[in-house]
Amino acid sequence: MNRVKALLCIVVPLLVIYSFNTKFGAVPPLLKFLNPFSGFWQNAEPIKVKTSQTLVLKGARQKVEILFDDRMIPHIFANNDHDVYYAQGYVTAMHRLWQMDFQTRYAAGRISEVVGKQGAEVDRYQRRMGMVYGAEQSLKGMMKDPKAKEMIMAYTNGINAYIHSLSKANLPMEYKILNSLPEDWTPLKCALLLKQMSAVLAMGSDEFYMTNILKKFGPEVTTNLFPDYPFKEDPIIPVGTKWDFQPVAIPPAPLAFNQMATGSISTQQKVDGIGSNNWAVSGKKTLSGYPILANDPHLNLTLPSIWYQIQLNAPGLNAYGVALPGAPGITIGFNEHIAWGVTNVAADVLDYYQVKFKDNSHNSYWYNEKWNKTTERIEKIKIRGEKTILDTVTYTHHGPVVYFVKPKDLSLANNIPVGHALRWIAHEESNELMTFYLLNRGKNYNDYRKALTYYTAPAQNFAFASVDGDIAITANGKFPLKWKDQGKFILDGTDPKSDWQGWIPAAHNPTVKNPPRNFVSSANQSSTDPSYPYYINWEFSSYERGKRINDKLSKMNKITADSMRVMQMDTYSLFAENILPGILPKVDISKLNATQREAFNLISKWNRYFEAKEIAASIFDLWSKRLFFNIWDDEFTVAGVPMRYPSRDRTIELIVKEPQSKWFDNVKTSKKESLEDLVNESFKLTCDSLERKYGSIGNSWEWANVKHSFIPHLAKIPGFSSKTLLIGGSRSTINALSESNGPSWRMVIELGKTPKGHGVYPGGQSGNPGSPFYDNMIDTWAKGELYDLYLMKSKQDKTAKIISNLKITNK
Repeated sequence: MNRVKALLCIVVPLLVIYSFNTKFGAVPPLLKFLNPFSGFWQNAEPIKVKTSQTLVLKGARQKVEILFDDRMIPHIFANNDHDVYYAQGYVTAMHRLWQMDFQTRYAAGRISEVVGKQGAEVDRYQRRMGMVYGAEQSLKGMMKDPKAKEMIMAYTNGINAYIHSLSKANLPMEYKILNSLPEDWTPLKCALLLKQMSAVLAMGSDEFYMTNILKKFGPEVTTNLFPDYPFKEDPIIPVGTKWDFQPVAIPPAPLAFNQMATGSISTQQKVDGIGSNNWAVSGKKTLSGYPILANDPHLNLTLPSIWYQIQLNAPGLNAYGVALPGAPGITIGFNEHIAWGVTNVAADVLDYYQVKFKDNSHNSYWYNEKWNKTTERIEKIKIRGEKTILDTVTYTHHGPVVYFVKPKDLSLANNIPVGHALRWIAHEESNELMTFYLLNRGKNYNDYRKALTYYTAPAQNFAFASVDGDIAITANGKFPLKWKDQGKFILDGTDPKSDWQGWIPAAHNPTVKNPPRNFVSSANQSSTDPSYPYYINWEFSSYERGKRINDKLSKMNKITADSMRVMQMDTYSLFAENILPGILPKVDISKLNATQREAFNLISKWNRYFEAKEIAASIFDLWSKRLFFNIWDDEFTVAGVPMRYPSRDRTIELIVKEPQSKWFDNVKTSKKESLEDLVNESFKLTCDSLERKYGSIGNSWEWANVKHSFIPHLAKIPGFSSKTLLIGGSRSTINALSESNGPSWRMVIELGKTPKGHGVYPGGQSGNPGSPFYDNMIDTWAKGELYDLYLMKSKQDKTAKIISNLKITNK
């Protein structure tokens, strides 16, 4: 017995020590995590920062000075290009290292190295989509250009200088929670970050859904419900704009495509309303007489913020704006001469090709009347605590065959057809860095146009304004030369005529300079009217935000930065304005209960603004969603056959212009339903649902409470997200804010002899949850206010509120 006790006295402490130093599932090794000398306690930052510090970094070529303002935004003053990007890399890593690491691991399909086998399928998806392949191709283009190479290498070396300075004690907290370590940064990681942005903005591929719809309903119905130009539109390039170029020849559609589209052959849906806004107004409409530019890109909101504010100053360079943590230069911003901002084009630059393989070995495929060899890429997926997976990806000349067998329960794969090859612009060699290198240094319209020629993807609407008085907007990117609707449906991978047939010349991309209306704008709607000779896509975001912006700017004069700020917060819904007259009169008030009657009275008197305290906004949002479900779900939801609903625009057109349409009947019931039936059922269900979830109609039904906006942590770590933000806005309004998607950066720039910038994003400069600069800008963002942006002319400029000074020397 004494031996047993003695053994227990030895074994139990050893087990305790082991358990406290071992990671179990998502729980970090507690002893390491709680260690007061190297654990999470070391991540608490004092409110008062060091006023002055000097670092010796051998990678710097000359002295660099970094001034931090009262929001911890760095203003970098360097004596050469190398050092300005070296310092940008260092300081960005200092504030955002874990975010940069996590995002590029995700893009590269390497999450399971950190989180274990639960990340393996997502990693396989990223590899099989060709994310690493695309980044490798892009990097080739960057490294061929001496300036881009200098940027990316200096930035990489700056990041690594910071990584090598870290001890375990001052690692970012997330590394401690996940029990992982940072690895050296590489230029490929910069390219991966840009590829991930392409994926976020261009991966809403619908051709799989559309091909299934064509097979089920035939070409006539498909064309009717999914038209190539919407019922209501207000395009980015104003209607009637003359195209000052001679179009190159458009490739003809192959016979097989024409037969499919006319019925001779039988053989993850985009979220509408999520996008971005930008506009620029001429000095003829402003109080100052100089142009004003505004931009608010809408993305999935996270903590740390998607963006990182910074000023870069070196000979020939003095720019301020936001950068993507992990990529050198400034993506959106301004300098002393120009300002620029971007929104997503939604170009059709991702297509799937049906491949005819010789046999199940997939070593050969039929193309151009002969068998051709496929190639293979072996992806090594390392998994924490498990054996490495070797995943073989088959490539045709189009690109990777993403899946032969789809994984179960991976929503990312829903819109991917099995056994088809992916052709995607993100797999092309490219050099987007030069676009931002030149914009950051741009002085006029010609510099803006030159910068855009380097840009490939993701395609963006680049708005522009200059101190010279010019304004412009260009739907810009590298666009494939296609026949009309090429890519609306799955393409024939055996026919060379179905390939992309070259590129639209960059000079022919849709653009307008100094239009007669004295403003330019975009909100992800159609790039042009149907007179544009090339095909960019058949469907864009709904027109409501763009129309609302254009209507307001048309009426405004003596515009100021503050009136632009107020406009960014506008919550009026043209969607509600357009649909409510068609459905409100169809509600049978005599059959409503007391709660439903009160709800009907509220929505009847509603002013169509999605303000935080509006109860009617909550009713409308749920009612319209349920009504659309009632109209389309019976015929467009079929087990095993992924399809999508017709657009919001087409649905409103049916309600307003075709109230007797056959589509209002539910084919799954014996009764023939009418639009009135669907309107009443959906309205009653809406009220009942709100009452069940929020109680009696009252304050708890207010829009802000129902919408429940907040800013989640990037890795969804509990406690690191924001509080619930009781704010307005909706997907269909200028202030396009849903639960956790919305304006990731609001910016207003007043051009002039001395430009004035104003901006904010929902977060802070630091990625450390223990820092006072982690989320200190959220309340300002939520209230719709903007901070002044300090474009310092020199280190001695007193306009900025400088609280800390970091000097870098090489000896």
